[in-house]
Amino acid sequence: MTEQQGDPRHLETLDRDLARYSNLELATSYVSRPMVGPGISLVFVVLAGIAAMLFFGQTSNSLIVVIAACLGAYMALNIGANDVANNMGPAVGANALTMGGAIAIAVVFESAGALIAGGDVVSTIAKGIIAPESMGTASVFIWAMMAALLSAALWVNLATWVGAPVSTTHSVVGGVMGAGIAAAGFAAVDWSTMGAIAASWVISPVLGGAIAAAFLWLIKSRIIYQDDKIAAARKWVPVLVGIMAGTFAAYLALKGLKKIIKIDMPTALLIGAAIGALVWVAMIPTIRKQSEGLENRNRSLKVLFGIPLVVSAALLSFAHGANDVANAVGPLAAIVQASQSGNFTDSVSIPFWVMVIGAMGISFGLFLFGPKLIRMVGGQITKLNPMRAYCVALSAAITVIVASWLGLPVSSTHIAVGGVFGVGFFREWDAERRIKKARLAMPDRPSYAPEERRRRKLVRRSHFMTIIAAWIITVPAAAMLSGIIFFLINTVMG
Repeated sequence: MTEQQGDPRHLETLDRDLARYSNLELATSYVSRPMVGPGISLVFVVLAGIAAMLFFGQTSNSLIVVIAACLGAYMALNIGANDVANNMGPAVGANALTMGGAIAIAVVFESAGALIAGGDVVSTIAKGIIAPESMGTASVFIWAMMAALLSAALWVNLATWVGAPVSTTHSVVGGVMGAGIAAAGFAAVDWSTMGAIAASWVISPVLGGAIAAAFLWLIKSRIIYQDDKIAAARKWVPVLVGIMAGTFAAYLALKGLKKIIKIDMPTALLIGAAIGALVWVAMIPTIRKQSEGLENRNRSLKVLFGIPLVVSAALLSFAHGANDVANAVGPLAAIVQASQSGNFTDSVSIPFWVMVIGAMGISFGLFLFGPKLIRMVGGQITKLNPMRAYCVALSAAITVIVASWLGLPVSSTHIAVGGVFGVGFFREWDAERRIKKARLAMPDRPSYAPEERRRRKLVRRSHFMTIIAAWIITVPAAAMLSGIIFFLINTVMG
């Protein structure tokens, strides 16, 4: 060993150099981490294009289908990043599920819903918004669908980046409408359908919020505010779980299993009532055993709602996969059919490989980008616990059934987030009511200053306004973007 190597000052310098190197490595990993998600996403989009080439074969239109498959994959990634958060957010916010557990459950059940029970037929252009014959030629129709798919994906991507949960179905609707207007004029739009969709912007969240608030009132009045909370829970929790089981059974019979068997509304409600009654009876001894030894306080009640909440999140994911994936890959399926046969006026059958792209894209999007919106829905709008999150999940299923019965097009995003708002605003109202009651009983009790009362609001107004604004502009923004993209494509190709 040389004298310089044995010098303690040299060893100190070496330690400092190693520390700097370690810090550099750490900094590099932090810099590169944000690029991992987009990198994996890009690989998936390219693989979707290659898969389309393999399935579609080498024909004159194969390049069009490859590009459309890439756009469909991009759209599916954005659905996973944004839409699925609505199903998993409440369960994560209530600490009934970890983020990893929520993502794992959602990936399995979203994919199962898409592949097992996904709608095998959709109207040529999402929900009959545009008259297909107004497009004139197959090529114009294909460019319109391309524009609709890209604009919807870009809009949902932007909303996810901003942190606003928006309806991917409404994004597709707006994209289709904008491209249709650009291609064939305003007369091509079915404005009665658009009017019904616009009405659903108000009906979906209000109905979801009202039902969630009603169930939270039931839980508070019948269980939480009772002297013996555990005895009350033994009576009412089996009833609530039975209602949930019956509701989801009817929901899945009506919406989730249409590919396997067609079930009408009365039959679905009968199935739901039968399963709900069986689950209610089965849960009575289960809840009695689960509640043994629990202390008579609110914290103990959370244990009883944990498993039902996890099951409801899984079933919501299955139903979402069965319904919303078809809306996202519908334009891609329409492009495939128009490219293969030149037919673009009949209903479109969705090929299995297209559904696989949709299901896998949702899974990757959720895994890579979903946590941001899951945290937003689950914890940043208002504080959720298992009871409140249960109310949100139950209201989502009930609202979809009611809307189906009334024939209203609704958004699962609007319903779920409306349920979160409903729970939060009900808590604010209930807290104010109890403060006034306490003040009447104790007039000398000091009250909060107006500034303090504003600060203690239980729903964050900034998130509320951001989300409402995003909902209002989704269809017009996607439509404008789609129209611009269609003009650009038409100019280049024409």
